[in-house]
Amino acid sequence: MRFNKDSRSTRSTRAGYTLIEVLIVVVILGIAAAIVTPNLSQAGVLRIQSAVRTLVADISFAQMDALGYQQQRAIVFDVDNNMYTLIEVNSGIIDVDNDALYDARGPGQRYRVSFDAEIFGGTVIESAEFDGDNLLIFDELGGPVAAPGSNTLSDGGSIVLAGPLSRFRVDVAAFTGRITVTRLD
Repeated sequence: MRFNKDSRSTRSTRAGYTLIEVLIVVVILGIAAAIVTPNLSQAGVLRIQSAVRTLVADISFAQMDALGYQQQRAIVFDVDNNMYTLIEVNSGIIDVDNDALYDARGPGQRYRVSFDAEIFGGTVIESAEFDGDNLLIFDELGGPVAAPGSNTLSDGGSIVLAGPLSRFRVDVAAFTGRITVTRLD
């Protein structure tokens, strides 16, 4: 067996990145940062949209709950405290504390939603108007009515939610209770 002392590897085994590879990575990171940064500024809009979606879902829930249980359900809007409560209508008198529905999210919790929670990003209830009151009532067929315990159809109404960057109006149609959302700005 013969060994050749000059048969060393002519390739060097250097570890590292070339300048072109580093520049490509920096350019890709720059493009990603340019795309992500504007989206972060939209967080306030997303939070008020979350509040609007929550409100629409809860109105639909109250309507379907009235239909499912064949009993009137109502939503009482407390504009001063920036919240609303879903209640069961047992008579012609509304008692928010005793008739509030139980929330499925936890035992013993009442179905109250406060827009002062951080997830809603400063959303406020500007107004809630249904037949001259802050009360939305659904009858046994899921249609809005004018007063608790009555069968007189409602004229419908609306809720205006405002956030730092935008405002939305949630309309509930007379007779059908159809819910529509309109951006006001």
